[in-house]
Amino acid sequence: MAPISTATENDGAQLAAALRASAIVLAAGLSRRMGPQNKLLLPMEGEPLVRRAVGRVLGVGFVEVVVVLGHAADEVGHALAGLRVRTVLNAEYASGQVSSVRTGLAALAEPVDAVLVCLGDQPLLTSDDLRAVLGAYATRPHGSILVPFRGDRRGNPVMIDAGSARETLEHGTNFGCRHFIDRHPERVYRWQAPSDHYVRDVDEPADYQALVGGRAP
Repeated sequence: MAPISTATENDGAQLAAALRASAIVLAAGLSRRMGPQNKLLLPMEGEPLVRRAVGRVLGVGFVEVVVVLGHAADEVGHALAGLRVRTVLNAEYASGQVSSVRTGLAALAEPVDAVLVCLGDQPLLTSDDLRAVLGAYATRPHGSILVPFRGDRRGNPVMIDAGSARETLEHGTNFGCRHFIDRHPERVYRWQAPSDHYVRDVDEPADYQALVGGRAP
């Protein structure tokens, strides 16, 4: 879909609705900085963080949603029981996020215009926040990859066009979307996000306590 330079909010919603997009949710990490607990299984408002995050993605209406599992795959998979998603296992999850991104991209089965790459540990993101990303992507003034920023802080999720996703997979196993984005800044649209939901995640116990306690970290 060609970028549109001027559009009303309603136009953006209509263009986003016409956009064929898939979503990948990364839920394979070791969660080392959280200590003995797997951050994705921590409760927030009555459900595990990962189920909350995936549920928000499902509320948008993507063509397909793939969740990449790795560390504690059985427990994380159980937390997603009953959700209409497809899970895939990244056997190399200990090597880092790049391998999970590549596993998710390789698992996509439906032809789409773009892919949203989400993290499983951003519990403040809502379905409306994700729809805002699609709307911004559909009306972007330039580029083919959207990266949200809050001021100078880089956030997530990232939206990447299908062609760039394929090019990413054509590189070696240590090459992921972040590498591709850094190598091709001319393709990137830096979207100023409307809230800090896009830059808040859960890495350490203090992050989790700040979220459940309603305090900024």
